[in-house]
Amino acid sequence: MHILVDADACPNIIKEILFRAAIRLNINITLFANHFINIPKNPLIKFIQVAGGFDVADQKIIEMVNPEDLVITADIPLASAVIEKKAHALNPRGELYTLENIQHRLAIRNFMEDLRNSGQVTGGPAPLNQRDQRAFANALDRFLMKLK
Repeated sequence: MHILVDADACPNIIKEILFRAAIRLNINITLFANHFINIPKNPLIKFIQVAGGFDVADQKIIEMVNPEDLVITADIPLASAVIEKKAHALNPRGELYTLENIQHRLAIRNFMEDLRNSGQVTGGPAPLNQRDQRAFANALDRFLMKLK
């Protein structure tokens, strides 16, 4: 099992949780972003910088993900592609995307995008808070323990 992180928009606190879990459980983790990200010096933790551009990191993740890997992303279309490849996707707020919920999440995402494009909604999600951080850490631990 490998953890792949869509790191461009991943909050730093979530990355720190992931680094600690990777080291504690001896799990490889790779971060993907189109800008440099500082990572701990540890052979379990890698960083791949991709070219700038729309969805370049997402495409690299899809190319590299294998069944049973875990992808950390808030990008619902990426999560859907990951699930199609028989891998798992977890968002930074602790929601595990599944075959059962991904279509509904895609529909909501597309609806909200239509509202934003029409100017009816201009904001995005609320900033990550401590409750979200705990939810993520707990969901990650549950997922990793299930695999062990």
